[in-house]
Amino acid sequence: MTTGFAGPLYIIGPTATGKTRLGIELARELSGEIVNADSRQVYRHMDIGTAKPTPEERGQIPHHLFDLLPPNEDFSLGAFLTQAKAVIEEIDGRGALPIVVGGTGQYVWALYEGWNVPEVPPDYDYRQMLEAEAAERGAESIYERLRAIDPRRAAELDPLNLRRVIRALEVHHVSGIIPSDFQKRSEDGRPGPVVGLNLDRSRLYQRIDLRVDKMMADGFVNEAEKLESMGYPLGKGPLACPGYRELGQHLRGEILLEEAVQRTKYQTHRLARRQNTWFKPGDSRIGWLDGEQPDLLLAALSLVRKTT
Repeated sequence: MTTGFAGPLYIIGPTATGKTRLGIELARELSGEIVNADSRQVYRHMDIGTAKPTPEERGQIPHHLFDLLPPNEDFSLGAFLTQAKAVIEEIDGRGALPIVVGGTGQYVWALYEGWNVPEVPPDYDYRQMLEAEAAERGAESIYERLRAIDPRRAAELDPLNLRRVIRALEVHHVSGIIPSDFQKRSEDGRPGPVVGLNLDRSRLYQRIDLRVDKMMADGFVNEAEKLESMGYPLGKGPLACPGYRELGQHLRGEILLEEAVQRTKYQTHRLARRQNTWFKPGDSRIGWLDGEQPDLLLAALSLVRKTT
């Protein structure tokens, strides 16, 4: 590489802390290209609700691993690692700096540490059995199954995200391997400087709430309606995430729009707390910065240069 870095640069932290903007600013300063590490931004048509970089932002700097597949298909950790490593090699080959940006901690550390992630094929009969049980007894019953087998992986997942909970159980059912045991390292990691953005919890929640309000003003309801009209049921599969799930309830007449917005804010607060289980304050690999400090770009550049 001609950038002087031994590996990719990582920008991590919970949602709404300013990772996208800082990533673009650093890319300008360091001749970088953005590599997505957000598990929802890989899907097409999910733009407003995932806070995906805008077309204008993506036009400023090359962006990779966005809009890969429709929101009714699975995108596994193994698929992410395969594609991310290939993209990083391409960027390296151009003499540019790969800047991995995202809040999906499993993606970040699997790439950084070089996890062994075997390709586990789906077992559709087993999936359907668990989906039927969830329909009869509730998603919580499926989550409890996972917590009994692998409490560590269960703690990383939203109990309401039935797709991911079932996939973790399916991995164990097919392979006999506890999902969290995939975090064993190989020699194929991509370590590099890690800049972590965070905020005081009360301020983070305020930022989340303001962003949800902006999403609504930017047409989130229209985006949700369009997805439904295209045959992608809100609240299922990749669309079982904050915002899409609640707007689906609203569009089905189950709750008022005001309640859907408030639930979206609350569920996004929960998401931020789960994201922070991956990014620990005491992790010596992470250089933490306040996402609202006025000299954020200069502080990030200083931090990165000290660690290279």
